[in-house]
Amino acid sequence: MITMDKINEEIAHFIGMLHMTAEQALVRHAYEEFDALKPVEPAPDTPAPGNLPFAAPYEFIGFDPDVPYRSPPPGPMDGDPRGFPNMLPPPPPLVPDFPEFSVTPMVRIEDAVASGGVAAAGPPELEPPGSVVTYINQAIGLSDNDVFSVGGHGLSFTPDDVSADELLDAAEAAYSLSPIGGLERSGSSAEMIETVNDIAARLDGFAAGNGSEFQVFVQQGQSISGVFVNGELVDEAPKLTDYHEFEKEDEPDGTETGPTGNATVGEDGSIRIEASVTLTAGDNTLVNEAIVKNFWTAGTVTAVVGNHIELNAIVQTNAIWDADKIGTGVCDWTSDDAVNEVLNIASFNRTDLSAGDDKADGTDGGFPDFWAVTKIEGDLLMVNWLEQFIFKTDNDVGILSSTGVTTSVISGDNTGVNQTSIFDLGFSYDLIVVGGSIYDANIIQQINVLFDNDLLGGVEGFETKGTGSASTSDNLLWNEAMIHNIGGADRFAALPDAYRETAEDLADGKNTISEDVLSDEAFAGLKGLNVLYIEGDIINLQHIKQTSVLGDCDQVALAMDQLKPHLDTDWTISTGGNALINNAAIVNLDSFGKTYVGGEKYSQETLIQAELISCEPERLGAQDPNMLVSEAIAFLDDPTAGADQHPAHGVYIPSANDGPTDDGLQHVLGH
Repeated sequence: MITMDKINEEIAHFIGMLHMTAEQALVRHAYEEFDALKPVEPAPDTPAPGNLPFAAPYEFIGFDPDVPYRSPPPGPMDGDPRGFPNMLPPPPPLVPDFPEFSVTPMVRIEDAVASGGVAAAGPPELEPPGSVVTYINQAIGLSDNDVFSVGGHGLSFTPDDVSADELLDAAEAAYSLSPIGGLERSGSSAEMIETVNDIAARLDGFAAGNGSEFQVFVQQGQSISGVFVNGELVDEAPKLTDYHEFEKEDEPDGTETGPTGNATVGEDGSIRIEASVTLTAGDNTLVNEAIVKNFWTAGTVTAVVGNHIELNAIVQTNAIWDADKIGTGVCDWTSDDAVNEVLNIASFNRTDLSAGDDKADGTDGGFPDFWAVTKIEGDLLMVNWLEQFIFKTDNDVGILSSTGVTTSVISGDNTGVNQTSIFDLGFSYDLIVVGGSIYDANIIQQINVLFDNDLLGGVEGFETKGTGSASTSDNLLWNEAMIHNIGGADRFAALPDAYRETAEDLADGKNTISEDVLSDEAFAGLKGLNVLYIEGDIINLQHIKQTSVLGDCDQVALAMDQLKPHLDTDWTISTGGNALINNAAIVNLDSFGKTYVGGEKYSQETLIQAELISCEPERLGAQDPNMLVSEAIAFLDDPTAGADQHPAHGVYIPSANDGPTDDGLQHVLGH
């Protein structure tokens, strides 16, 4: 969704106020002419109102005030405050005229006044920007482990309590693929600087040795540009709408439905019920979305006495375990499984605002005659630290048999959404002088972990003559991240002596600007110079971490009705169809133009993308699908048989996962 930014909104409101003022002025003029007309005294021979004949020969056409004024079309003065005397802005600071006094561009107004000149107004007072620090932590936890028994199968089962250790171990394994997965939130300025340096060292070490036994795509350099999808540079990023629909609309198929299910009317007037059983045990949607726009402060020229450290990093990991076990009576069903879609999408973009900006040469536009300085004692912090986390288990255990009508069981279809948008809009200056160093880091981490190891089978004797379909995959794991920097990658240059002298003078409290600084081509055409001096460091740290972990290991047994087997039943089983979506974007304003660095300049951009797709649950420490619930004791048996009877052949119902279930569906179990 595209919205109007703050500056355009302010301009639109200002223009609207001007139009309203013009409208009011013109209408007031018409009202004064109307008010000047005096009411006419009635003639003496006018009959009384009660004796007047009543007639309405005209058709009513509604209220029409007949206002003669219509707003003129836009003219050349529309939007110009000089066209309206009451809307004039305050006059700008005036530069004194010294016809006999030899001045240089470095002369300030107060110096000129002390020498005999007269100034109508001094330099404007500037407001220094304050630090902005935001810490946000969003977390969603959900346990939807359903146990259900549907139909007259006459069976009972007793699932044991099982932990989710395997899912947590898989999540830890996915975290280990990221060299910066264990970052802790920093507090003080010193801790933030240490965090930035630590990130740079970790990413350098990982890129040099690719510290992982798995195949992981790594791209690192001083500058990265373009769109990468699963390690491949592409022209255009995929669109999420082509892979996932958040709102699914039911399309009517023309079949008459009712409380008894799908029904058809025969020639003799009899009603025939079309029996069907539908199970939806997946279809979970987990979404983390974060947008950070940092426009807090920037300058046309930035002069830093110390070092300039710039980091941009995107680390993305998608891990899925999809080892399904299809048992007796189901393995010959048709399957409409689509393949699992696993996508890591990363974009690095840059906008150079100084590109194509042709400055005057000084003789045409001139250079600043005065300046105003505002100071910050200490550090300037621009920090947004955002973490989003979703952990969900949807491990369903159930027995299904046909009842001869339409049966629908939905034990999944959960949605969890974390969403945050941050927009920092602050101040701009012509010149920013930093006495310390600049630490500029934009970091995005995204991790998706999905366990979708399903067990599906039929009890001995289960069969159907109707259609049967089973879908156990069709999952989507989506990581999309973008880092957009405003400021050219080649804007850096060594700190000139004039800027170093100016920084030293500002540090000593002199508030003087060197003549060579004022004559910089970047300031050509400016009458005055707005200067921000920061005594300490600038720490610009934007961090987004998104994690989604889902365990959707469904275990379903199909059985026949004890009293009347419904062989013509249509079966539709879906245990997959989950979507784990992480979407993050950082737009960061670095500079409007040039950046001079007195110390060392370090620039690093890193992209890490890992896709772990396993149909072998032994990988990364996971267990065999039949052992997802450790040594679980589960059985399906005839309740009339002895307690020591063994489970029926072809039944795959180990246990309910992730601890004891308290789902309301368990009251339907027969014991």
